[in-house]
Amino acid sequence: MSLIRSWVETANDPTCPFPLNNLPCGVFSTPALSARCGVAIGDFVLDLAGMEKAGLLAPADTPLLNTPAWNPLMAAGPAVWDKLRRQLIGHLAQGSDTRDQVEPYLHALAGVTLHMPFTVSEYTDFYAGRNHAFNVGTMFRGPENALPPNWLHIPIGYNGRASSVVVSGTDVRRPWGQLKGPQDAAPRWAPCARFDLELEMGAVVGQPSSGPVTVAEADAMIFGYVLLNDWSARDIQAWEYVPLGPFQSKATATTISPWIVTKAALEPFRTAAPDREQPLLPYLQEPGPMLYDIALDVELAPQGAAPSVISRTNYREMYYSAAQQLAHHTTSGCAMRVGDLLGSGTISGPVKDSRGSLLELSWGGQEPLSLPGGQTRSFLEDGDRLTLKGQCRGDGYTIGFGDCSGTILPALADPYAR
Repeated sequence: MSLIRSWVETANDPTCPFPLNNLPCGVFSTPALSARCGVAIGDFVLDLAGMEKAGLLAPADTPLLNTPAWNPLMAAGPAVWDKLRRQLIGHLAQGSDTRDQVEPYLHALAGVTLHMPFTVSEYTDFYAGRNHAFNVGTMFRGPENALPPNWLHIPIGYNGRASSVVVSGTDVRRPWGQLKGPQDAAPRWAPCARFDLELEMGAVVGQPSSGPVTVAEADAMIFGYVLLNDWSARDIQAWEYVPLGPFQSKATATTISPWIVTKAALEPFRTAAPDREQPLLPYLQEPGPMLYDIALDVELAPQGAAPSVISRTNYREMYYSAAQQLAHHTTSGCAMRVGDLLGSGTISGPVKDSRGSLLELSWGGQEPLSLPGGQTRSFLEDGDRLTLKGQCRGDGYTIGFGDCSGTILPALADPYAR
């Protein structure tokens, strides 16, 4: 697919992340407007709530867009999603005869506040990147036993906390927890010393389920994708994760980008999963390409210093797709809800500078990462700002997600000290 040209001139720049091909879904406010649904186009956001009220948009029989979340529109179903996209392209395409009516609803992105784009119903995080799983397993169990026996057969995941999901730009406070080093006789209560990022994609579920679904049905349920940083307290995790897995080590925050890039916008970038090392059970087999060619970068900026890229990888490195993860999630009869969020698991490539966490980049702290200016990092320090970036490259256009950023704040004083 080539660039769809728009009368919004900045949207036609091949490097612009928000061309007419994209139309990512967000929630914004201005000093004069309450939080409501909008889409990014060029360097503007288009007020869909205002257009719907004026009768310029009618994706459904009842209003869906004058809300601070995309959940009502998602719940209306794929036919409504497609209808809204067609109406928007008709209004914004070059030569549209409604330009004069639509233009007043554009607001400069530089002058708006972006909010959580949807209400998160539930959050599930997976461990579905083979390179990441192999690296972490090698550190703790050696290369011969790096992958658990079930890993090549099943998308492993755990239920996280919807309440900890925050939008890009939200500061993240270093947590306290129980820590236990190899020489410690007993755990101690202290601030996390090995705080980390995890480069992930998040799939936003737009349709509910009431029983098991196939991979194809799961794919149809997904509304779109966001960048996702699942902040991780590695030292807390090391002590707590046996036997039931992560708990407080993953509950501090999960940051997502402010724009949901719809599945329709990503359709030209579908790509097949890697060759299977073990045959998957029939219910997990894909009917077609289920991953996407999305280039991903991680930038780290120490306090007062310029950012530098510490990792480059691609979403196509995943072993299990979001559709497979969602299908597996339903096998027990677990009901999925509109607004459920599925974290992909850390996305790491096959070489060192494509690893998606500092745990891997520094190899557990044994090989500190060198930054410009002479600083090093094994894990995140107070004042560090992490930014995830993602983009797809089309024929004369770019599909972007908006930055997924957060800054580490120092731990508070001991909350239990009296």
